[in-house]
Amino acid sequence: MPLALLALAIGAFGIGTTEFVIMGLLPEVAAGYGVSIPTAGFLVTGYALGVVLGAPLMTVLGTRVPRKRMLMLLMGLFVAGNVLSALAPAFGVMLAGRVVASLAHGAFFGIGAVVAAGLVAPDKKAGAIAMMFTGLTVANVVGVPLGTLVGQTLGWRVTFLIVAALGVIGLLGIARLVPDLPRPEGVRIRHELSAFRNVQVLLAMGMTVLGFGGVFAAITYITPMMTNVAGFADTSVTWLLVLLGLGMVAGNLVGGRFADRALMPMLYTSLGALAVVLALFTLTAHTRAGAAVTLFLIGALGFATVPPLQKRVLDQAAGAPTLASAVNIGAFNLGNALAAWLGGLVIAAGLGWTAPNWVGAALAASALLLALVSGALERRTARGASTGTGAGLTVAAAAPAHTPATPVPAHH
Repeated sequence: MPLALLALAIGAFGIGTTEFVIMGLLPEVAAGYGVSIPTAGFLVTGYALGVVLGAPLMTVLGTRVPRKRMLMLLMGLFVAGNVLSALAPAFGVMLAGRVVASLAHGAFFGIGAVVAAGLVAPDKKAGAIAMMFTGLTVANVVGVPLGTLVGQTLGWRVTFLIVAALGVIGLLGIARLVPDLPRPEGVRIRHELSAFRNVQVLLAMGMTVLGFGGVFAAITYITPMMTNVAGFADTSVTWLLVLLGLGMVAGNLVGGRFADRALMPMLYTSLGALAVVLALFTLTAHTRAGAAVTLFLIGALGFATVPPLQKRVLDQAAGAPTLASAVNIGAFNLGNALAAWLGGLVIAAGLGWTAPNWVGAALAASALLLALVSGALERRTARGASTGTGAGLTVAAAAPAHTPATPVPAHH
């Protein structure tokens, strides 16, 4: 794998830390501003919605900017948002800071995926997706637990200042390691939008929203669930987040490995197992050992879906990948926002701290249903094509008549 992927992974590490560390600090932030924990959960929802809106917006703005420069600008925006969050005098200002930081998220992964795509061979697509996401998953093993520990001991504002510093390091890494790339020629917004006429692209994004939403339904409120239900001490949350992060790393690598071999079977397996494990979490959360094992499995199964889902979108939108890639990152966060909101609703309704797990199980099961529909449509189209009757069955092609001058993305 090219060294330039390391720079992208560094940026992903900073983004992953700021996205997930808030889950471990919700009680501290809520207490600091005098709001309830479900209200503090809007810091998760707001960030996720910012990614949803920022992914297409920043990607469109970046079509006329060289990709390396755009990645550096996005990291600068990320740094500014985290500094604002750290210094926010009121809850509303912190929420605004979270949204500012989130605007860089989707476009960074979307554009970064296309940049890295030209650096690897076609048969390394999903593996390279997983490599870029290694920074995100390692953030959950190192950045998030350490950020939580720092927030609980020195104050959550210090955590966000450290995250801003990580963003500076990521920016410098991109400046140093990512090669200068010319602005893509022939890329037009209408051209990029053509990908969304493909039913398979839309189904893949639906799987992304619902599948990863299932994960976030459980982990958004993981701190009060583990302390109030499983009986862990506040200081144990750090190590539980390490365990969750280790599961994410393992799932990401496994998902990348098998998605290059059997993409749809990998999705069927991971989404089905995720739905079952989330449902069981309502029971296992009542014991420390059961909760710990289940957290690892949720992380592993959740991130096992990431490389195949991103590869699925890029494969189906091969002629117009940049916007589709970024929007799919937004789709992950749309699921996060939906799940965080639904999880807060069931808690506020008095259904208990484990109630979000049922929400997550339902979301993951819905994603599995979409995967089965997508696979059935694909098989039907293939049969029609083999018998010469597929014209009426084939979904709209994503690729327009011409393709960009840049290589078709080889990974996420």
